[in-house]
Amino acid sequence: MTQQGRTNQEIAEQGMRARRDVLGDAHVDRAVAGTTEFTAPFQDFITRYAWGEIWGRPGLTKAERSIITLTALAVLRQDEELAMHVRGALRNGLTPAQIQEVLLQVAVYAGVPAANRAFAIAQRTLASAGADGGS
Repeated sequence: MTQQGRTNQEIAEQGMRARRDVLGDAHVDRAVAGTTEFTAPFQDFITRYAWGEIWGRPGLTKAERSIITLTALAVLRQDEELAMHVRGALRNGLTPAQIQEVLLQVAVYAGVPAANRAFAIAQRTLASAGADGGS
């Protein structure tokens, strides 16, 4: 047994549900289909730990976790992950206006260059998702 009395299998199943809820079935299906013997341990790790243990905790809503994730990815300039999590933030109920506010906060505390890059990525992602990103 592990955290909160759940088995590793239960955590993995919860993680896969959370991963699909946030990232969408198409993204997760592509990741799973592309899994190799080499990448399988990493796929298991992110499903159980990132999605099952962390995203599955009751202390924050998925929308709140998205706000934190967008902030961290913008600051770290993780462009591909940021675009993926902008789409996830929309699925978690954030509006384009809320995403804009997150990135403005990033500009103040992490710097204009990081926020500038994040705004460009978010705007492209919002446009491709059909959300009003103010293009």
